[in-house]
Amino acid sequence: MSNRSAVKLYRTPTDHLYMVLVYTLTILISVVILVPMIFVVAASFSSPDALMAGQVFLWPVEFNIRGYKMVLEHKMLVTGFQNTLIYAGAGTVINVVLTILAAYPLSRRDLKIRNPVMFLFAFTMLFSGGMIPLYLLVKNIGILNTRWSMLLPNAMSVWNVIITRTYFQSNIPGEMLESANIDGCDDFRFLWKIAIPLSVPIIAVNVLLYAVGHWNTYFNALIYLNDNALYPLQLVLRDILIQDDTAGISMDVTKQLEQQRLRYLLQYSTIVVATVPVALLYPFVQKYFVSGIMIGAIKG
Repeated sequence: MSNRSAVKLYRTPTDHLYMVLVYTLTILISVVILVPMIFVVAASFSSPDALMAGQVFLWPVEFNIRGYKMVLEHKMLVTGFQNTLIYAGAGTVINVVLTILAAYPLSRRDLKIRNPVMFLFAFTMLFSGGMIPLYLLVKNIGILNTRWSMLLPNAMSVWNVIITRTYFQSNIPGEMLESANIDGCDDFRFLWKIAIPLSVPIIAVNVLLYAVGHWNTYFNALIYLNDNALYPLQLVLRDILIQDDTAGISMDVTKQLEQQRLRYLLQYSTIVVATVPVALLYPFVQKYFVSGIMIGAIKG
């Protein structure tokens, strides 16, 4: 049978219908995701009057950057960006290192206690001491209102350990370790020289997940930090909105209406400011993301 006849053999009406359904569903999902994003960007560049009148949809109306000026001129914004970069950078390094150091031993079949340890890890996904015991722990070890309070309480994600462990099991065969041991390679050298270079996709997945988590961190900062100089970006943006919302309490009706219009504009501007830096990170790890997370999640 020729290649042409083989291709015709698989092009049945059912195959065509299936592909039409797949493409249609993909387009619908893309529209559902993209339309709100485009609306937020368009609203952030529109005038307050157009927003209040509901005239904005997918294109800016009466283009202006007043919302961005209000956000970028805030005195704490630069500090918030710097703090978030510190938390995201240092926190991601800590997270990835601890995740690899936990996942690799748990992927080794010759580790006799790996099942009990994995049970203890998984147990924490279902049960925890709660917010108050964690706060007391952070306070008692002396890291309350410090940068460490943003880095240590969430130093490792059990879910990321599970997918990383599964990736090691699926892609680092035991025969490779045995061969390396014969050549005099110990476990740490094998991990550093062989396992980690072969695990770039899953490491990229971990970097993306942890970095996005640190960038969006809000609740931990609200609980553990009292010093404005330590606030991450998300908490600074929250304060901008709250100050703008409460500033009009003592104003007359006309000024309150003007403040209300500006508050709508400010909300969309803060969303864009908080989202764009993370969105710029994704293209650099996207090619690893799908392969890494799928390989790490299928087998176990």
